[in-house]
Amino acid sequence: MSCDDTRKTVFIIEDEKAIAELLSYALEREGFKTIAEYKGIEGINKVKATKPDLLILDLMLPDINGIDVCKKVKSEFEIPVIILTAKSDIVDKVTGFNYGADDYITKPFDVREVVARVKAAFRRIEEIRGNMRQPDRIILNDNTYVNVDGREVIKYGETITLTPKEFELIYLLAQNKGMVFSRDKLLDRVWGYDYAIDTRSVDIHILRLRKKIGDFNGIVIKTVFGVGYKMD
Repeated sequence: MSCDDTRKTVFIIEDEKAIAELLSYALEREGFKTIAEYKGIEGINKVKATKPDLLILDLMLPDINGIDVCKKVKSEFEIPVIILTAKSDIVDKVTGFNYGADDYITKPFDVREVVARVKAAFRRIEEIRGNMRQPDRIILNDNTYVNVDGREVIKYGETITLTPKEFELIYLLAQNKGMVFSRDKLLDRVWGYDYAIDTRSVDIHILRLRKKIGDFNGIVIKTVFGVGYKMD
């Protein structure tokens, strides 16, 4: 194992020890540092103490619902959260996204896919940081703009708080007004995946984003049927 202190730390909260150990082994082989915890409450406390760079979180924990863990962590830390669960119900997925989850993987899974998604999450972080060295705001109209440094939208002086993926979506669309993005292209640019994944994730995030930002006096996220989305 590398002794490089600059390694990214991945925190794993998973009550099945065998799965936690498998994930730790695979991630450490790829150069990450890992910390594992098997209960939700202890996991929250250790996340606060260690301040990891990313959290892999099982929803079905013995002491507390994983959604509550996600909500608590996201309220205090700006880190990506990848949810693991045996459930495939779209309601669970939407709930996870509503509380700030960045990704969602259903068991059983190929550990190589989890590693790939962890890497994709970190690539997206670096890309966003790079973009933030550019203009600090994107004007949508006289009353509304994207605050790049704050990762939020300001509308009529009011702050609209966004989840990481919501911000990345509106940031991309606002930078490219009028350009149509397919769902696959949005997955590639925002999630960073280079393999097939459920495009419903894009629809869920766009729906939530529309509810939050409303109509910018005619500037809206428009559905281009049969293609994808654009900011019009």
